Amino acid sequence: MSNSSDLSTLTSIENLIHSHNTRLENLQKELKTHKMMLEALLENDKEYQEAAAAATSATKLKTQAKAKVLSVTDAKNQVEKIKEQQMEAKELKIALSDYLSQYVVLSGSNQIESPDGQVFDIVSSAHLSKKNKN
Repeated sequence: MSNSSDLSTLTSIENLIHSHNTRLENLQKELKTHKMMLEALLENDKEYQEAAAAATSATKLKTQAKAKVLSVTDAKNQVEKIKEQQMEAKELKIALSDYLSQYVVLSGSNQIESPDGQVFDIVSSAHLSKKNKN
């Protein structure tokens, strides 16, 4: 491709990014408005408010019962094991993502075959994040 064609394609992609991002921001604002309107309707409904109060009461009882069970040493040990394994899983996922990115760059392929012959697609995800102005 020529530089002019590349520049035109890049400009078109930038325009699409900006238009989609603007639409997404507007849609999120509209969603927030509709959610607030729905919440107001629910707050003004007596039957819903009574059910919500009953649910809150039940939730408090459940929380108290859970806290009592979790105060037992065996439960504390299980909670600690869960936290450790969740942290390890998070670290493994981050490392795997890095390795997969390197694999795609080095191999030129977005697929990888496991030792047992199963083929996996390598999928990456990108999103916009506002940069802090310092």
